[in-house]
Amino acid sequence: MTANDFSTLGDRTARSPLGRHLDWHCESITLDRARFRMPFAAHNVTVGDMVHGGAIAALADAAATAACWASESVTPASRGATVALTMNYLQAALGVDLIAEARVARRGGSLCVADVEVSDPQGQVVALARATYKLSHGTRSA
Repeated sequence: MTANDFSTLGDRTARSPLGRHLDWHCESITLDRARFRMPFAAHNVTVGDMVHGGAIAALADAAATAACWASESVTPASRGATVALTMNYLQAALGVDLIAEARVARRGGSLCVADVEVSDPQGQVVALARATYKLSHGTRSA
């Protein structure tokens, strides 16, 4: 996969069925980095206008996934899955859009570790995440 393909990858990740439901948008994607936005919506809350932690975790996971896939070693035969996701919630997100900034911290043979900062539009960090992603570059069968 070349750098030119990264925007297609970001859009494909953001527009997955869950991404469409949560209205994710890939704002930028470059080698080893991705920025996703989730607009505030009433169906993403837990109490009042507090964004549900599960929606925040899903956003962080999606941004980490896109960052891990943003590699020139990815091929059409590549496959992957999140194998671990650790979330640290720092403060409530009340009635705001959320932005997840993911960057790859380390690439190994098949494991990729990404750190994600989730913040509101004013830059207040609401959560930090670390994702471990398995990315296999097998060969495609004919």
